[in-house]
Amino acid sequence: MLTLNPEAIDLATLRQLWTGAPSRLDAASVDRVRDSAAAVERIVAGGETVYGINTGFGLLANERIPAGRLAELQRNLILSHSCGLGDALPRHVTRLMIVLKLLGLGRGYSGVRPEVIDALQSLLERDATPVIPAQGSVGASGDLAPLAHMTATLMGFGWIDLAGERIAAGAALQRLGLAPLELGPKEGLALINGTQASCAIALDALFAAERVFGAALAAGALSVDALKGSVKPFDPRISALRGQPGQIRVAAEIASLLDGSEIVASHHRCGRVQDPYSFRCQPQVMGAALDLLANAARTLTIEAAAVTDNPIVFEDEDSAISGGNFHAQPVAFAADTIAMALCEVGSLSERRTSVLVDPKMSGLPAFLVDDGGVNSGLMIPQVTAAALVSENKSLAFPASVDSIPTSAGQEDHVSMAPIAARKAATIARNAAGVIAVELIAAAQGVDYHAPLRTSAPLQQLHAKVRELSPHLTTDRYWADEMAALQAAVLAGEIISNPLMLRRD
Repeated sequence: MLTLNPEAIDLATLRQLWTGAPSRLDAASVDRVRDSAAAVERIVAGGETVYGINTGFGLLANERIPAGRLAELQRNLILSHSCGLGDALPRHVTRLMIVLKLLGLGRGYSGVRPEVIDALQSLLERDATPVIPAQGSVGASGDLAPLAHMTATLMGFGWIDLAGERIAAGAALQRLGLAPLELGPKEGLALINGTQASCAIALDALFAAERVFGAALAAGALSVDALKGSVKPFDPRISALRGQPGQIRVAAEIASLLDGSEIVASHHRCGRVQDPYSFRCQPQVMGAALDLLANAARTLTIEAAAVTDNPIVFEDEDSAISGGNFHAQPVAFAADTIAMALCEVGSLSERRTSVLVDPKMSGLPAFLVDDGGVNSGLMIPQVTAAALVSENKSLAFPASVDSIPTSAGQEDHVSMAPIAARKAATIARNAAGVIAVELIAAAQGVDYHAPLRTSAPLQQLHAKVRELSPHLTTDRYWADEMAALQAAVLAGEIISNPLMLRRD
């Protein structure tokens, strides 16, 4: 059980939460929540008009709501905003979204009661996952529709996934022995204002990107050996002269992966000067992608525990100030950079595969198979990789540069963060498929250099590939092997020590 301090969240903790580690807010957070809720009670009792506490919402912010209808106001807010469409978010993303909402509320500036914290915590502890449609948020004024669906389940509306079984929320709460939550002043707004859906999807893409990047780096090194490529481009002195931190890290990692290779040693004095860019420019391209991912990680780590609802309650002076922390532009930019980085990682991988299957470029048998003509070998797996790369290019156009006014023009600029994040997650899956194809090609290319052996770490990688895709001697059905390797990339199983992102 992780004890969470919302004021000290790091990327490593978020990575654990993404993989399903159980968690609970620390005692100091609950104390802050209680104090903030007391401030809202005092504001209501004092009769001051405060947005979202005793007013309407959006363009209706100037409509004062009488005290006797405040509970109705919050209930109607949730029901009216539960209007998403599309497939449900993956369960692990929804769980992360709930944790992020707990972190934001736990800062003690949202005015919710501890009962709200307990209700959200109960969903996590009982493996009760709200069914949340993925579409419907533009990433401003918060992820209103997704978070409304989350909140509605606490009230007994919508659907809950109980350990894989989809059940009407009211029946699910009854089965779990939980009473429907009745919202107090400000609580509905605090729950649906915020960037937690966008941030959870973006973090999902980020952590998938770590695994995809690590696999691509290892596949690229194996491809260098398959090509009998030069290791000189990975000389640390070259990267040091440029000074880009990602490039320096990538060059060192590839050099380390190739160190001790008998294949490298066999052509040490072959006179080969320059390999294609997709081989020798790996530090420059992959390093730039790594720097983008690291910057996205920095932004999302900050956002994960940020106070992003509205208005923000300052309990020390019993005030509630309306601002714009719900606008998800930082998340949108981060998600788009993840998408662009992964698009290039996949593009570089596909080009290496293309070189390896081309006998004019690689010196290896055409399409990496003997008895060509009768056998097509890796001809069409490379086409599949090309198709995925092309699809990623169309998805990589940034969503963050788009905006469309909503709420009768009151919300006249929006971030499109959830769209950017969903695209990044799709690009990650596609890129994993591209790398799966390269792994097959690189392993096959290395086989042609036997009895010479690659380095010890790349031998381990080769063995892992061969567990899922045996050496190719004659044409066979490819799809299952490719899908298994794609899944292994996304599961982080391809390389035991990937180049992990760091917040700093």
